[in-house]
Amino acid sequence: MPTLYTMPGTCSLAPNIAVAWLDAPVEVHTMAYGDHKKDDYLAINDKGKVPALRFEDGDVLTEAAAILNWLGAAHGGEGYARDTVLGWKEAEALSYMTSEVHAAYGGHFGPQNFAESDAAIDEVKRKTYEKLDTHYRRMDGILSGNGDWYLGKRSFADTFLYVLTRWIDQTPLSLDDYPALKKHIGRMEADAGVQLALKRQDMEPMG
Repeated sequence: MPTLYTMPGTCSLAPNIAVAWLDAPVEVHTMAYGDHKKDDYLAINDKGKVPALRFEDGDVLTEAAAILNWLGAAHGGEGYARDTVLGWKEAEALSYMTSEVHAAYGGHFGPQNFAESDAAIDEVKRKTYEKLDTHYRRMDGILSGNGDWYLGKRSFADTFLYVLTRWIDQTPLSLDDYPALKKHIGRMEADAGVQLALKRQDMEPMG
């Protein structure tokens, strides 16, 4: 059975939710924070990040979007088919969320990687939150126009959107400014699969 490596508070929650939604035969292994930098895990994923999916033959797949794609292809059935408009839109949404929105958090989690002086670090943070606000307003508008789910129907895009929306509380931004995203949080946390994934990852609901 493949093993999905997760850690509390991280984007590995997205494939964890997908495993629950699909009832996929995947073991979820949640590490304590910091274990991702230890030799045992680095031997699995030398990037020192989660998620990682290790197959029984020792092969490893990393990056949340790639793992979500594999889960859908291997265990999703017709509801998660990738050769449909919904599948293409899901791939587009996940690409945007992981490569642009998630990446924009670099200036929040590690501003010292972009500047040295206190004044420059403050500038990095200010620009980071401006950029994040632009992203969140865009996603809030898309969700508002599509109804309950980001793409009009439930998809893996909702798993990653849930992760990103949870992170708002770590910033000076306010969830109240994105009403559709705030409703999405409640909708997701009413879902039994999301509740299971949170429990497996030693996390609490926001609501």
